[in-house]
Amino acid sequence: MSATVSFKVPSPEGPQPVTVSYARVGRGEPLLLLHGIGHHRQAWDPVVDILATERDVIAVDLPGFGASPGLPEGLAYDLATTTSVFGAFCEALELNRPHVAGNSLGGLLALELGREKLVRSVTALSPAGFWSQAERRYAFGVLLTMRQIARRMPLPLVERLSRSAAGRTMLTSTIYARPGLRAPEAVVAETLALVRATGFDETLRSGTAVQFTDDVPGLPVTVAWGTRDMLLVRRQGVRAKRIIPKARLVRLPGCGHCPMNDDPALVARVILDGSR
Repeated sequence: MSATVSFKVPSPEGPQPVTVSYARVGRGEPLLLLHGIGHHRQAWDPVVDILATERDVIAVDLPGFGASPGLPEGLAYDLATTTSVFGAFCEALELNRPHVAGNSLGGLLALELGREKLVRSVTALSPAGFWSQAERRYAFGVLLTMRQIARRMPLPLVERLSRSAAGRTMLTSTIYARPGLRAPEAVVAETLALVRATGFDETLRSGTAVQFTDDVPGLPVTVAWGTRDMLLVRRQGVRAKRIIPKARLVRLPGCGHCPMNDDPALVARVILDGSR
């Protein structure tokens, strides 16, 4: 069920209030799910019910995305701040070092939470931060173009396109290898989420200097990459394995950048296996 929680996060001007929207379901050890830039927590819907049979699943909207309001003045949309936000979020919900799984930006955040020892295991699906500068510029250019196109499209057109597999392919083939599988209402909702993401521009701006270069010792780490990821190409997974030598590197055949929708059963199994 959907809920919100508010808490204070340190800033140079003193503690600032932050509110985060989330949905929680299931039973077992806690598992935090973090989505990518411009997306929302419903990106995880295809796998949530499977995960909830074995985990207490908490899917969140990152600040400035989905139903979570943007950060207050004095808090930046950078990695350090967002890590602090989720440290405080876990405290507020009394989650003692949950497992965490993240996709794209969420995968990078998951790894950072692992590096800070705030979680007990990390599963990162196509995480950001292992790019070359050329690969980063390409990915950011694609994301900006997606957002510009989405902002120019009238809602009735988005709704009409979502009703056919060809239309869903046109709207979402950058992030899904099998866009025809996505439900029409989900495509409309995530297009609106991309348009309305108040944290998008500042998050993207802060990402220009991001490179994940540290090992994540002392806890289980899984890095999984779709073989048909067109946004962050899969050779970045090999780089991730070099930086985090003990990580389990998993190939997701036939999956795109957001693999949860392309093969829910496989992705759920990878997350459950990685969070034992």
